[in-house]
Amino acid sequence: MTKTYDLTKGKTTSVVLRFFFPMLLTNMLQQIYTIADTMIVGKGLGDNPLAAVGNMSSLTFFIIGFSLGLTNGFSVSIAQAYGAKNIERLRKTIAASVLLSTVITVLLTAVSIIFLHPVLVMLQTSEVIMKDSLLYGYVIFGGLFSTIAYNLCASILRALGDSKTPFIAIIFSTIFNIVFNWVSIYVLHMGVEGPAVVTVVSQIISAAICYMKLRKIEEIRLTKEHFRDNIRIYLELLKNGVPMAIMNSITAIGSMTVQYFVNGMGVAYTSAFSACSRYIVLFIQPSCTAGNAMSSFTSQNYGAKKYRRIYEGFKVCMAISLVTYIVFAAVMVLFPRFLASLMLNGDQQIELARGYLIRSGLMKFAVDFLFVVRSGCQGMGKPLFPMISGALEMIMRVVVIVTCTERFGFAATSYAEIAAWIAALIINGIAFAVFLNGYLEKENTEKFAFRKALRRA
Repeated sequence: MTKTYDLTKGKTTSVVLRFFFPMLLTNMLQQIYTIADTMIVGKGLGDNPLAAVGNMSSLTFFIIGFSLGLTNGFSVSIAQAYGAKNIERLRKTIAASVLLSTVITVLLTAVSIIFLHPVLVMLQTSEVIMKDSLLYGYVIFGGLFSTIAYNLCASILRALGDSKTPFIAIIFSTIFNIVFNWVSIYVLHMGVEGPAVVTVVSQIISAAICYMKLRKIEEIRLTKEHFRDNIRIYLELLKNGVPMAIMNSITAIGSMTVQYFVNGMGVAYTSAFSACSRYIVLFIQPSCTAGNAMSSFTSQNYGAKKYRRIYEGFKVCMAISLVTYIVFAAVMVLFPRFLASLMLNGDQQIELARGYLIRSGLMKFAVDFLFVVRSGCQGMGKPLFPMISGALEMIMRVVVIVTCTERFGFAATSYAEIAAWIAALIINGIAFAVFLNGYLEKENTEKFAFRKALRRA
């Protein structure tokens, strides 16, 4: 029988770090093979195919981010049930998560494929890259089931305290991805569809490995009964999952608005923006991982009503984010031209990317800290403020890119990102402080009342 991992016991720092590092390696490997994809496409096929793949990034995040928000929301309910040691509720929650994810997969696949072309036209996609953008998008969205399957399986494992199995899964899928991306372009002479197909197959491999581990866990062994009479649990899952999904999708709308303006500047700008976006996603992974650790740690301890422990975990995760900000901001500010030249060929594209990396690198602390406080709110079952912050992110991106593009040109894209990060950090930071302080006061009151009752006895 395979064990699960209780995050409500043991020294906080060591528990968080043991959970954090395998997940960090998982996320970094995922981004490394994304960067490898970009390098192989950019160097093997040229800047225009790279622009086509990059042009799909905001739209891909809109669809995949929605599904990821749902599965992450589901994992909060799963972790809370596990933390409370309510095994029957745990099994029913997982069963309901599987059924909801299946329905959502079918709907998202159909919608994304049907509306792909109209949305790309709306985003001012150049005719030069339209064909490749469509080809890449149809393959990725057609294989959406693989992404959702992996995200769900990995989210369940992390909710149960297991961050090692997703890491093992990503090792295999990363090796497969990098090798066969190279083969698809340099040996089989495929276009952008090659890396897209390889990405889907890689996700299938990851999902299969995680599923095999889940089947061995006795605490979540499901029967037909666990799939019945789950209306209340469905509502709870949707309560946690839908706001997080909406938050991701609203944020993606802001990103698509920025993409719209970038595409209007020309293909060279689209290429530079694509490369910068890849680096931003890569360099925020440690703090994003700290946020994921904060979510699982908070959820289990919230279920166990150990609120003081949540605060201790928060301090550890914030320290991780601070260290990673210092390291990666230094890389972005000191070596921007080198980073840009790894993906891009043209001098204009490299210079555009250089400025973006310096500006966003200096202010990256805002998004690093945002991941931790936002995940803390979500882990306590308070998804409303993260959703509101997602709307605020969208508003800030749209307002800044609309009002500043004429004056600042391509630099407005980085200003839009920075403004969104800061606004979301303020909202989530205040919400997390208020909620946690309330639970800490409640815990102290209960302890005082218990001790007073003991003295009377």
